[in-house]
Amino acid sequence: MTESEFHRAVDAVLARIENALEPHDDLDIDLEGGVLTLGCPDGTKIIVNRQAPNREIWVAARSGGFHFAARDGAWRDTRSGEELFASLAAIIAAQAGVQADFG
Repeated sequence: MTESEFHRAVDAVLARIENALEPHDDLDIDLEGGVLTLGCPDGTKIIVNRQAPNREIWVAARSGGFHFAARDGAWRDTRSGEELFASLAAIIAAQAGVQADFG
């Protein structure tokens, strides 16, 4: 994946997350400069951002830090192999109490 392909792919992922979460008034959503910040009702944050040098998407949450790389047509956790959207839905449910559907 070239750098421009990576940036287009991550932009699409961040837009998909933002669009799926917009209906949830409980979350404060801010997408700026390739960093998506989700403010949770309890004041904590979930951060989703691109790591261009590694060609990864990183997620930082109260439960830990997660790195996702493009593999087999999906973004997969580099340790567990779990798919990004499934993992993120579980993180958001646990931390914010919001059921996210990324379709």
